[in-house]
Amino acid sequence: MSRDNYEVIIGLEVHAELSTKTKIFCSCPTKFGASPNTQVCPICMAMPGTLPVLNEKVVEYAVKAGLATNCEIEKNSKNDRKNYFYPDLPKSYQISQFDKPLCKNGYVEINVNNTKKKIGITRIHIEEDAGKLNHDDFSGGSLVDLNRAGVPLIEIVSEPDLRSSEEAEIYLKKLKSILEYIEVSDCKMQEGSFRADVNVSVRKKGDSKLGTRTETKNMNSFRSIVREIEYEIDRQIEVIERGEKVEQETLRWDDVSGKTFPMRDKENADDYRYFPEPDLVAIKLSDEYIENVRKTLPELPESRKERYLTQYNLSEKDANIITSSKYLSDLFENAIKVCNNPKAVNNWIISDISRILNEKEMEASEIPFNAEQLGNLVILIDKGTISSSIGKKVLEELFENPKDPEEIIKEKGWIQISDENEIKEIALKILEANPQSIADYKAGKDRALGFLVGQAMKQTKGKANPKMLNEIFLEELKK
Repeated sequence: MSRDNYEVIIGLEVHAELSTKTKIFCSCPTKFGASPNTQVCPICMAMPGTLPVLNEKVVEYAVKAGLATNCEIEKNSKNDRKNYFYPDLPKSYQISQFDKPLCKNGYVEINVNNTKKKIGITRIHIEEDAGKLNHDDFSGGSLVDLNRAGVPLIEIVSEPDLRSSEEAEIYLKKLKSILEYIEVSDCKMQEGSFRADVNVSVRKKGDSKLGTRTETKNMNSFRSIVREIEYEIDRQIEVIERGEKVEQETLRWDDVSGKTFPMRDKENADDYRYFPEPDLVAIKLSDEYIENVRKTLPELPESRKERYLTQYNLSEKDANIITSSKYLSDLFENAIKVCNNPKAVNNWIISDISRILNEKEMEASEIPFNAEQLGNLVILIDKGTISSSIGKKVLEELFENPKDPEEIIKEKGWIQISDENEIKEIALKILEANPQSIADYKAGKDRALGFLVGQAMKQTKGKANPKMLNEIFLEELKK
């Protein structure tokens, strides 16, 4: 089996929960994590005789997302009923949009190996989320929680323009970043606020006809999406190489085994028996309305990145990392206002903060400390109150127990030793214990100085002023 003979075609359907305070067709709250069935009413429970009322904020947020992804905005739109058996949606149909979505024909530009590529967006439409089934292994039954039923979603459907798992990941991260910047969704993947259905097909190179696609539902982890695509590519190629046909079906991904498993045959639009929603009026938008929404768009990640390159002289790589998340970008900008040291703030974010986020498997939005605390940490180092090595300890503490860095260093006794006599005494003891390093330095081995400074820092548990140590060691070594 060789992938070289095949072309991969990937399309993504992203569902993003909108950050409205209430649901799409009723006034129930949308807060995540409430006790089961405490955020419900007769409308989202589909009681007989109840009627939906469209939340205007949902339309505004969808239009905002469309404008931020270069879409055409449909001035005459409507809602439709998508008929399908949803065990966790009491109406047994979903109010969605079919032939007249709010947004269409857009694109998102991504950067792959220093080459820009436009990924087409077929459409963005609004719809309601389903509830949630909690499966009880002990009783063998399922319990339904309708808190999520009726939470507003936008579905962002890409063109089949993606050609690898790498491109898919870059596109999803860019899309997530845009939605965070325009503040229409918190995009918390661990809470299901940003999830994707992944469509994958393969065809032999040179073929113009698309291969049979499979769809893997509700994936909410970049790592899992990449693994699923890689597995599904190999699986489909193996099927074709055996002379068999790839079945068009809906799959589920098992993260433990690293395999996909069939759920059901893939439905087509005809299977959903769409028809216009009779209980809701058409959505008619004026040019003025669309322009007013456009005026609310903030600075988007690409624009902010270009500004960082010129205003703060960041490298392309660093600017990409920081602007990839609105939370990191806001942390960067607001910390600079406190300490006026862009280079230091940049270094903390791309190195230690990013490392800790990876180690703890945290999203940038979960950073527990604020920009003022980060800015104050930089000030303490700039003033010489603490060393950079102590600063790393303070940062670790900020992740565990966020408060003013000055309080932390006082509590821990981490204030830097900057008394010249005390530092000289430490340096003399280190020199006395390391005659070989003195000889090495005099023989032209400059690394010996670094070793001596390191020993002194170790002895003082990182509290000695490294600049003063260097000066005193040099002074003594030249005698």
